[in-house]
Amino acid sequence: YRLGVFPWFSDGQPILWWSPDPRMVLKVADFRLRRSLRKRIAALLRHPGFALRVDTAFTRVMQACAAPRDGQPGSWITDDIVAAYSALHAQGHAHSFEVWIDSTLCAGLYGVNIGRMFYGESMFTTLSDGSKTALFALCCACRARGIEWIDCQQVTGHLASLGARPVARADFLQHLRHACAGAAPRDWAYDQTQLFHDLKAHVAA
Repeated sequence: YRLGVFPWFSDGQPILWWSPDPRMVLKVADFRLRRSLRKRIAALLRHPGFALRVDTAFTRVMQACAAPRDGQPGSWITDDIVAAYSALHAQGHAHSFEVWIDSTLCAGLYGVNIGRMFYGESMFTTLSDGSKTALFALCCACRARGIEWIDCQQVTGHLASLGARPVARADFLQHLRHACAGAAPRDWAYDQTQLFHDLKAHVAA
């Protein structure tokens, strides 16, 4: 990750490493909080059973991300990948942001943190705008911890609609050299109360 490469392969394939050019990056200050999403997050915050949690169900988030999806014949998130990233999580290097409703895990994302850099890996949702809510929470948490960029790896229209933009690989690697040299945050605590305050601050900005 420090060298700008990430694993991506299907079950039965050799381990493949990728470093695309350009690289999709979400600068946390550029997250695009559209009015519809703002209203959806506000509605979730009013739900008595809603909770935003961090690192309480990391492996379950990965397994949900690995579940079959329409138009995708398989997943690169194999059992070995789940085990490897769960080990990184146990060491404090990987984190999950989770959306819960009435004690049910409805959406989430996970990624790797090195220094002042966060590498997004995958997300899932069974709830309208659930993964977008988790991503907004991640952006707010990163911003508070001095993390400016989230690596989104591949260029997609969905990520672009949320504010992510492609950057040249050379620029991405230059940013990594600076960001990864910093100290990683020790505390990733974040919940629905902080989300409420961050949503208000975002609207007021």
